[in-house]
Amino acid sequence: MSRWKRRFGSREAPWWESGVNFICVPDCGRCCDEPGGIVYLSREDAERIANHLKVSLKQWLAENCRTSFDGRFVLESKPEDGRCIYLTGEKTCSIYEVKPAQCSAFPFWRENLVSGRSWEKTKALCPGIDHADAIEIHGDSIKLNLEADRIAEKGFRFI
Repeated sequence: MSRWKRRFGSREAPWWESGVNFICVPDCGRCCDEPGGIVYLSREDAERIANHLKVSLKQWLAENCRTSFDGRFVLESKPEDGRCIYLTGEKTCSIYEVKPAQCSAFPFWRENLVSGRSWEKTKALCPGIDHADAIEIHGDSIKLNLEADRIAEKGFRFI
């Protein structure tokens, strides 16, 4: 049995393995505009963003992150509305070129793909799913996104 089948709790191939239709809609930002969202960071994410912003890792973590209940670094949210600190007023990402792996993997997160029903809930949030201009995202690409999200969710605790 493949690790994907084990991870999704089924002996059958995941429902999404034959592919789904998706395109990231420009200037949408809805995935980043959800108050209270948690973006886990890998060490590589943090180093990449700090380098891009030309600050030390330690400074970037102190100014732009907080720790979760178990000590993992997560991206800070705007205190006034709980949204991503890098979401601009135009609904674009100010660090798009170096955004965290978890962000890049959306909407292909495990909790969104665990069932067709969970995918339909995600579809209500994300206009890129089954959009008229969407392209087919093959199962192998989805697996890569799932793995990136899994690694990001593990996070890191120490610098």
